[in-house]
Order: sequence, then structure tokens, then C-alpha cells
Amino acid sequence: MNTEKVVIIGSGCAGWTAAIYTARANLSPLLITGAQPGGLLTTTTTVENFPGFRDGIDGYALMSEMQAQAERFGTRVKLCSLVEKVEFSSRPFRLWVDDEEVRAETVIIAVGAGHRHLGVPGEHELENKGVTFCATCDGAFPRYRNQPLVVVGGGDSACEEAGYLTRFGSKVYLVHRRDSLRASKIMAERALANPKIEPVWDSVVEEVLDRASGHVTGVRLRNVVTGEQSVLPCAGVFVAIGHVPNTAIFRDQVELDEDGYVRLLGGSRTSVPGVFVAGDCADSVYRQAITAAGMGCMAAIDAERYLAACDSPVVEQVAVP
Repeated sequence: MNTEKVVIIGSGCAGWTAAIYTARANLSPLLITGAQPGGLLTTTTTVENFPGFRDGIDGYALMSEMQAQAERFGTRVKLCSLVEKVEFSSRPFRLWVDDEEVRAETVIIAVGAGHRHLGVPGEHELENKGVTFCATCDGAFPRYRNQPLVVVGGGDSACEEAGYLTRFGSKVYLVHRRDSLRASKIMAERALANPKIEPVWDSVVEEVLDRASGHVTGVRLRNVVTGEQSVLPCAGVFVAIGHVPNTAIFRDQVELDEDGYVRLLGGSRTSVPGVFVAGDCADSVYRQAITAAGMGCMAAIDAERYLAACDSPVVEQVAVP
């Protein structure tokens, strides 16, 4: 059985960037796309904050361009394939992909993270039609300007998203299931002091309205204390209740933090020498396309240097009598 020099798991910005760099280094990487080729960015209609595209670019188109660039340099792709199991206890590393065993000298984990969803009627149907999970990505769109907006959540991310959206919306309602924010003190104080942010306490979203019109017109809320229901008109719903890293299969193989993100040990190194990580599965802070791409570059360079060190002959120092 052949052993691959580099296997990359994941096909978002981090994975394709790692593929471009390792392919250009003549390492002939094998990239396993996963069930959603291109990752979460393919669900974004327009990416306006990725450098080099002054008029923005469709998320699917951006991922397609990255794939074409990686394949141009010799990246081999296992399309729509899932890694079912990995074994990192010894080298070569072993991965089982669609019931086929793959062996690798190095592995780059770039599996990303998924948005935590509300799981209410209308959320899925209106995604990218007023329901979004990233204010930084989508908040500047014309349909949100001078309109009332809703942010769901009570942590640092929700407060940060709400503050960012005050640049565009006429009013930002911060809907939280408790009677106080769980964000850090400075973030909570900053959000509550902003005159354009109005907290909606003890409330949860029961439904996103209106699916029939094809875009968000409001949310149906339920007060968890009184049980009272109400409708809050808005043009956008920004869900900020956290992310779930796609790292379940690595739980007993590399060190993860308490939230399931792969723990970084400097650069892109994981707790297993020869296994590197890039992108949102190791990044709970920035979660941007450009930072994922940068981490993919780092992981590729680290993998290349690791392989070079492994291939270098060890010269024993012999004492001269």
C-alpha cells in the first residue's frame, strides 16, 4: 500500500490553501473534501471581505477557483468523501475513507466548524435570505441598512455582532434567554451602553417569519418566564449562539480543548508530531475565510519542514581520539 506524503482533510479555505502550498512543494497532496465540498463558505451568496475581489465574489465560485488552483499544481482530490476513522498512534498515520484505508506521513486537519442552529421553523428556509450566522460577513449588505435587526445570543460573540451591526441597522435587538448577558463584563457593558442596542430579556425565538415572502420580515418570540408570545419585526436575524467544530473523529487522537477545538501547540502543530491543523476547527475567535487561508499556509509550510527534517540523515558525532 502506498503511503501519501500529505493528506489534507477538509476543503474550505484552509484545506485548499494548504493544498496549493504543499502541491507547489512537489508533495503531491491528497485532499479529502468531506460531505460538503468547499465548506460553509459555499452557502454564502457574496463574499465581500476576501482580498482581491473589489466587487465581492460568490462563495461557491471562490471555493471553485481555489480548487482549480490547487489541482493545477498537482493536488489529487477525493470528492465528497468522508473520513470515518483515524489512527494517529503510529506512523504512517492511517485514515479510513469510504471504507478504504489511506496511509500518510503527515496529516493536515482542516475540517472546519458548523454554526450552532436555533432549530426553529423558518431558520433553514430563510438562510441567506435574512437569516445569517456572521455579521462580519453579511452585515453590510444593502438589505440590512437602516432596518431593524435581531441578534440571538448572550455571549461575547453576540455582543460583538450586535455592536458591529449598529453601523448598518436602524436598531439592533439582542434576544437572550436569560435576564442578563453571559458575555464578559466589558463586552456586556459596551453592548448595553450602546443606544442602538435594545436587549430582549428572558426570550427565545420560536419562529422566523415570513417564509412565504422569501425573505425575513420578523421573528416570533416566547418569554420563557411568562410564556407570552410576541412578534418582533426585523429585516435580518443574526444567530450567534456558538459554533461546533467538526472534530468528533479526532477526540481520542489529538488533544482538544473543552469546546472541541483542536489545541494548537505552536504554529499549526497539534499534540501529535506530524499532524497539523488549520482553520475554524482550531480557531474559536476569528473564524474568517482569510484567517483560515492563512492558517492553511502555515500548516502546509510546517508539514513540508517536518517531512524535510524526517528525510534528513542523522549524522553521528564521533569523538576524535
